[in-house]
Amino acid sequence: MTFKLKVMQTRRSFLQQAALVAAGLAIHPIGLSSCSEKKSMIPRKLGIQLYTLRDELAKDVRSTIAKVAEAGYEQVETFYSYEGPASNFWGLSTQEFKALLQQHNLTTPSGHYQLNDYLTKGNGNDSALKAQLEIAAAAGQSYFTVPIPPLYLWDKYPVPVDDYKFIATQLNRAGELAKASNLKVAYHNHFWEFRKLPDGQSTAYDILLNETDPALVAFELDLFWAVKGGQNPDDLFNKAKGRFPMWHVKDMDKTATASVPDTVGVRIQDIESEIKFAEVGSGSIDFKDIFAHAETAGVQYLFVEQDRITIDPFESIRKSAAYVKGTLMKA
Repeated sequence: MTFKLKVMQTRRSFLQQAALVAAGLAIHPIGLSSCSEKKSMIPRKLGIQLYTLRDELAKDVRSTIAKVAEAGYEQVETFYSYEGPASNFWGLSTQEFKALLQQHNLTTPSGHYQLNDYLTKGNGNDSALKAQLEIAAAAGQSYFTVPIPPLYLWDKYPVPVDDYKFIATQLNRAGELAKASNLKVAYHNHFWEFRKLPDGQSTAYDILLNETDPALVAFELDLFWAVKGGQNPDDLFNKAKGRFPMWHVKDMDKTATASVPDTVGVRIQDIESEIKFAEVGSGSIDFKDIFAHAETAGVQYLFVEQDRITIDPFESIRKSAAYVKGTLMKA
């Protein structure tokens, strides 16, 4: 039987089967595409928060950035270790740093910027905000991320509701200003935000979620600090669907998995021994479960971060990248 005859004989049955498939898709719209759609919800590029390599950057920014690319990363998130207008990025101007990233096929979708005064109730000075928005825009970033609450709130009890309401208001204001530079403001958590308010039910993080405008303010969920703060990331995603375009993918050492006690008088130095980090995939956090909720979160960017490293730092970031790319991105 010739190939042409085979084609003629099978064409009718093919069309009949296609009609049945189409009917099935009409009943079940996600049909055959469900697997690919689910997979596409996980970002295909991997980034790193450069705080992980702060000591190495201070010694040799050019060599460090080259090694970041060699380790398998395509994106970097900057942090606010700047030395003034002429040397914003470890001795490089914004344009020089951007060119260095381009040389190694890296981009920077987000940066962490210090807004302690701007977010402090009774102060609110926006000079640092405006100056740093210019840096973020010049670097080509999409997100202007606030990394931490004002210092005076770190160990303050009871959790001051009005202060966090002020932060929410200021984040909305910053979001309005950021629009002019094609930036969106985001907030990155630690564990402080998950302490209970005086009502014993809600948290400071709830205030930030509920009183910020989704059109103006997004959230970067640090998975380590959320878990350390006693939270289930999946619950947070369901509470504010689509508002978590960035994650810090950071693992927890298996010898220090206890959550931070929500107790009056506990300071960060009191729990230092219970804060230990690990290369991604070698610790205790169930990333496979978290990544299964990527669509609910609305995640667009993944940044590996490790606050403290006990092995060679470049070997550390290679191990984390290999696990995220080889296991989590293929989920």
